[in-house]
Amino acid sequence: MSEWVPPALFPDVSFAEWNDWRWQMRHAVRSLAQLERFVPLTEDERKGCLETAGIFRMGISPYYLSLIDRDHPFCPVRMQAIPSRHEATVHPGELRDPLGEDLHRPVEAIVHKYPDRVLFLALDSCSVYCRHCTRRRITRGGEAELTRDAIREGVEYIRAHPKVRDVLLSGGDPFLLVDAKLEEILSAIRAIPHVEMIRIGTRIPVCLPMRVDDALARMLRRFAPLFVITHFNHPKEITPEARAACERLVDHGVPVENQAVLMRRINSDARIIRELSHECLKMRVRPYYLHQMDVAEGTEHLRTPIAKGVEILRALRGHTSGLAVPHLAVDLPGGGGKVTLQPDYVAERRERETIFRNFRGETYAYPEPVETDCSCPYDEVWTARRGARS
Repeated sequence: MSEWVPPALFPDVSFAEWNDWRWQMRHAVRSLAQLERFVPLTEDERKGCLETAGIFRMGISPYYLSLIDRDHPFCPVRMQAIPSRHEATVHPGELRDPLGEDLHRPVEAIVHKYPDRVLFLALDSCSVYCRHCTRRRITRGGEAELTRDAIREGVEYIRAHPKVRDVLLSGGDPFLLVDAKLEEILSAIRAIPHVEMIRIGTRIPVCLPMRVDDALARMLRRFAPLFVITHFNHPKEITPEARAACERLVDHGVPVENQAVLMRRINSDARIIRELSHECLKMRVRPYYLHQMDVAEGTEHLRTPIAKGVEILRALRGHTSGLAVPHLAVDLPGGGGKVTLQPDYVAERRERETIFRNFRGETYAYPEPVETDCSCPYDEVWTARRGARS
């Protein structure tokens, strides 16, 4: 190991302390007084901390705080971590539960909106409380880590619904659970015969990458197929530490995908999203979704028009590889579920051909087939044979 150089904001921290995720959590910045010791705040940020104190908690891991540009108020890390006074204002159309999850919450741990998959809420804590959080009614505090009874009730709900094949573990951040507790939950879910896959939604590789050690990665691999869905929003967040965390997961056989949220003045530019995608792919993380920001209360100052996301996709398509172009997703307010958008490349539909306009604006004709019957005659046979085997 080369000689340890502590971060400028934490000159007295040892190498062992800095790389201990529990030390990071114990020393997280959680108040205005603490924050002012590290960052020269703007008046908006200072008032933001005061005016949002009773609305949504603040918490910034020392690692994530060290990424902040202290000299620039529009630093993308800074804007995601430090409160703004705009959060104290609720605008028309904003919702406490923007995705309508509580309408589909049959037991404490479960949100069941789609027929074949459920959301399993494990805790209310995060390593950093993102100012764009869609689930701030939960992560604001007060629900806490689930009791054993609540976890058992959630597992039994999944067991009683055989159509559920996909479980997304979220919260809060499940990677803040100690290995034994996380393993207990994963074991119970994996033991259900009709659960085919497990996903874990986490921002730990972004905000607390030292949590992703070999022991965690080995444990997760045992529950394959298991996918980690993480949340890088800007290339500035992809540090050597974050890269090591993602590559450790992938090296252990745990696929990692990225869901970015489109935010005004943070990443609302095609160049930034393209660089983010390229950096993700370089560490073998697949750019999966670019999310239109949800209409959570107090977040309008960060939201972009729908047209901005489509514009960004249009600027990406044809100018980078398809793997680097995420799906643009809108989670419909009130619980309508996700829909995806893309630029419209169809210029004209004719009886025997469809006319397209490519990324350069050139037109091309695709000849339509004469035969239009698209039924699959072998499907009945295939379904019957699979049923006999099972």
